[in-house]
Amino acid sequence: MTEEKEITIRMIVRSSVDTYAAVFADRHIAEYDDEEGVINMKIHNPFIAMLGDEVRFYSALSRSLDSSMGNMLEKMAMNIARLSYDVSTSIEGSLYLEQTEYIAAQLEAYKNTRGANHTKPSIMDYKGKMLVLQTGEVHSKRHESDYHLYDRDTDQHYLIELKIGGDLENQKSRSEKEALLEQYCILCNSLGQEKNVHLRFATAYNRYGEGKPWNQTRVKQFFANEELLISADFWNFICKDPNGYAIVLDEYAKNVHAISAALQRIKSTYLR
Repeated sequence: MTEEKEITIRMIVRSSVDTYAAVFADRHIAEYDDEEGVINMKIHNPFIAMLGDEVRFYSALSRSLDSSMGNMLEKMAMNIARLSYDVSTSIEGSLYLEQTEYIAAQLEAYKNTRGANHTKPSIMDYKGKMLVLQTGEVHSKRHESDYHLYDRDTDQHYLIELKIGGDLENQKSRSEKEALLEQYCILCNSLGQEKNVHLRFATAYNRYGEGKPWNQTRVKQFFANEELLISADFWNFICKDPNGYAIVLDEYAKNVHAISAALQRIKSTYLR
């Protein structure tokens, strides 16, 4: 990685953290007198309120922190990706009936774990097979995607679904893979070829601990190992550098005090 690129990545991380901390604190402080505010809505839950004000405060705040930080990480990753890729967040074009029927049948085979037709997911289940299914009724469809990255240097397209921690229900796993496969078909139909299009399921961190095996079975029921970008692999890919994750974490650690200070501001407002 060039020094200039590293400096820019660090600036993106620092700016993302600072902005997030300020907006998060201002939002919750502004809701202090709002009965519909995130924290105030817990006041009338007797099962939480009886545990004390601090428990009520932290139980409400932790949920807000978790979801809003996930949004911040998604935006931060996208801004970093723009340094190395062309980035878009939608796919639109032609989708054929034969393609959707093939996708449905393949997903049912993944789901039917005890049936005779059960198969484990593989990229070969769709690679090189979709363009020959350009038959039957055709219609235009648009998908909003987390990331469609195009690497101009290698002429490769990547369709990425990012779930911050990777926790998905069975039905959600199936629907995410279905959406990605439809995007794959639409993009391949548009390009007229499949070899340069790839699907990925990504997480921003390893919920089992960095360096430990990632065994989210509900995801792996529908996604092949070759399709996974877990934790460091995701950030290194986004940064297009093997040291990307280390740089992102290092800069985050240098600036996380801004979030700690924001939490203290909110606490001082609600727990006087």
